[in-house]
Amino acid sequence: MSLVSLPNLQEMIDVISRERNLPKHAVENALREALLKGYERYRRTREIDTHFDEEYFDNFDIELDVDDYDDQGFRVLATKTIVDEVTSQDHEISLSEVREVAPEAQAGDTVVLDVTPDQRDFGRMAAIQTKQVLAQKLRDQQRKLVQEEFQDLEGSILSARVLRFERQSVIMAVVSGVGQPEVEAELLKRDQLPNDNYRANATFRVALKKVSEGSHRGPQLLVSRADAALVVELFTNEVPEIEDEIVRIVAVAREANPPSRSVGPRTKIAVDTLERDVDPVGACIGARGSRIQVVVNELRGEKIDVIRWSPDPATYISNALSPARVDEVRLVNPDDRQAHVLVPEDQLSLAIGKEGQNVRLAARLTGWKIDIKDSGKYDYDEEDRKIAEIAAAREEAAREAAELAAEEAEAAEWKAKAAAERAAAAARAAGLEVDEAPSEDDELETAPLPDADYDADFPESAEEPTAEAAELATDFEEEALEEEPLADESPAAIAEEE
Repeated sequence: MSLVSLPNLQEMIDVISRERNLPKHAVENALREALLKGYERYRRTREIDTHFDEEYFDNFDIELDVDDYDDQGFRVLATKTIVDEVTSQDHEISLSEVREVAPEAQAGDTVVLDVTPDQRDFGRMAAIQTKQVLAQKLRDQQRKLVQEEFQDLEGSILSARVLRFERQSVIMAVVSGVGQPEVEAELLKRDQLPNDNYRANATFRVALKKVSEGSHRGPQLLVSRADAALVVELFTNEVPEIEDEIVRIVAVAREANPPSRSVGPRTKIAVDTLERDVDPVGACIGARGSRIQVVVNELRGEKIDVIRWSPDPATYISNALSPARVDEVRLVNPDDRQAHVLVPEDQLSLAIGKEGQNVRLAARLTGWKIDIKDSGKYDYDEEDRKIAEIAAAREEAAREAAELAAEEAEAAEWKAKAAAERAAAAARAAGLEVDEAPSEDDELETAPLPDADYDADFPESAEEPTAEAAELATDFEEEALEEEPLADESPAAIAEEE
């Protein structure tokens, strides 16, 4: 069997496997695919006038020979079907030719033949094609392994090390576990914290935001330092009560990149517990703030407000505006989740926050539209009048919507009846028999009653009976006369018989 020599093939496979953190079988598969593409290029270059479709080379395969240290290389093998008459030399072989070697061969069987070209004929272009395809296949194998390794870790916390900087992004190295190889991840500008100092080999805790699929340029993993999931995971790691599900995190609102540089990053987190003897806020803060301080240090001094969640919206909103002191919370429009929060004049700036950050985060945390009001200048009568007007307008809109829906339903019913009548008329015109279901009024009018007179004349609008119908009616009357008369079951007749 012929062989295209590739000296030190086994050593090359080992080096690629080690440098790219790929298993050897993955490197060998990529090499086989690349060599097969190189053979296709070799054939297309030699036979320019021949048409090769996409599936033409599906019966070809590459065999790597790395057993002999002094004679390593590859062979091209073709699987051909045994036929009586050959129509394609690359896919079929004649039965007579095979029986010269194997007399027991039958038509329809397959044989594997060595079709390796001469090494001098393989060509420079085929070698370049092989090199390009090999690089692409190795990248695909790496991306596939990375996706399998990290796809179940989205949203979790990873330890990352800064490698380099590309434009405004930071390229970091992350690992999925102890003993696993490092994988590159990208930290975009919008996912960075303003207080972070990114320098080479600096380590950070990051949240795995997304694992990209398919082939594209750049790292396959996207990580974030500004995601709210990072705060949740940090508290989960530092607070044993959260990990043991004694304390639960209900909601998180985070503004890691405020719109103005004069405002620092800030987070509000709502916690709750079902245990009476456990203070959820105190469990998250820790003794003398020891637990929350670890989280604050990891986030480079970010302000964190831990508040108690409540099923009562007014209490929840009041807690969310901490550290401001709230006098009253009025739920002016529960349907649209709008609330007025009354605070003393000296608490207005604290409740609103710098550039509105405190009230903005409270609204995002609770899901309510919060309007901060000065309790000393709040006009209850005027606000009650506005609330009543809004409620009346809402009721009027609901009534109009109900009327419109009723009109649309009635119109749809009339359209359905009209369509049924047109279909029945078309059927009668075609001479078909139509079964018309009577309405409730018709059933009441036509239902027979005791002692009813059935000799009523046809209405004037009825059609005249045909001759065949008249003849059938005459026959029916004659048969009725021949039968015995019915017994008189009136009360008078019964009394006479007795």
